[in-house]
Amino acid sequence: MAVDMNDYFKKNPNGSNDNKFKGEFTPPKMPEWMSGKGLMPLYIGLTILFFAILFRPFVIINSGETGILVTLGKYEKEPLYPGFHLFMPMIQKVIVVDTKIRIINYTSEDTGALDKRGVAKMAPIQVLDSRGLPVEVELTIQYSLSPEKAAEAIANLGLNWEEKTIHPNVRDVVRSVIGNFKAEELPTKRDEIAVHITQNMQSAIAKIKGQPITVSSIQLRNIALPDKVKEQIERVQIANQEAERTKYEVERAKQEAQKAEETARGVAQAKIIEAEGQAKANDLVGRSLTNNLVKLKQIEAQAKFNEALKENKDAKIFLTPSGAMPSVWMDVRGDDKPTKASVGK
Repeated sequence: MAVDMNDYFKKNPNGSNDNKFKGEFTPPKMPEWMSGKGLMPLYIGLTILFFAILFRPFVIINSGETGILVTLGKYEKEPLYPGFHLFMPMIQKVIVVDTKIRIINYTSEDTGALDKRGVAKMAPIQVLDSRGLPVEVELTIQYSLSPEKAAEAIANLGLNWEEKTIHPNVRDVVRSVIGNFKAEELPTKRDEIAVHITQNMQSAIAKIKGQPITVSSIQLRNIALPDKVKEQIERVQIANQEAERTKYEVERAKQEAQKAEETARGVAQAKIIEAEGQAKANDLVGRSLTNNLVKLKQIEAQAKFNEALKENKDAKIFLTPSGAMPSVWMDVRGDDKPTKASVGK
């Protein structure tokens, strides 16, 4: 026989055979949070989460970036700095702009791509020198967008602001500077050319409304010349080397001649000093020859002559007048040839 469970629970609400619990069945109450009022916060939270996932009304700006808040198409001047920011979807949007230093290499290697360091590469700049000869210039430029002026720059120039500012200006500046030099002058005037390019580029960028861009540096990497110009430069360099070598040899010969002249001058000066010393010595000797000394020397010479006469009566003597010069005598023996001479004072 089938059992009616409703009758059972009417008789025993708690499901037991205890007859003391009698009366009508009362279903258990639901928790308060599951009631209509309790579910309202949950519904609201789920709705917010749904719209947050669907519309993303927030943005996270990293270091080296700045945010531009756009409200109904109007760019707000106050930038959004790195951090977490909320905005109203469908009414506002945030444009995130990179403000780190950017680098562009104008080079012939792998142009149109980014290398591992995030450096952009573009084709080298083709220009003409002062005589119309083609020249290829490779350089590196570093620049950045000012965070405080990013909104104005994007509003005036758009997101492709680099294409409208950096690229055309750097090409115009390089053409203008290189056009003032001859091709063969470029290798020897690299530093001067690099300074002119940097200064002119900074001046050109400064003319942009609001001056939102800063040029940090420009490095001149290479100047490729035509083959004919290269050959001409090589010939000039060889000629200059020969001229320098000749100049060195002439300078060396000149130095050797000067050295020989200085040596001769030194020898002559030494002889002059020696002669002056001898003259002073003679002067001292002359001053020391008094009359009494001269007479004494004459007496000594006469004594020697007398001694010689004792041995040879043919001896001859020659006396100077007044006794001012020494007396000279010669001992002549037999064959009338002088065999002995003596000088006395």
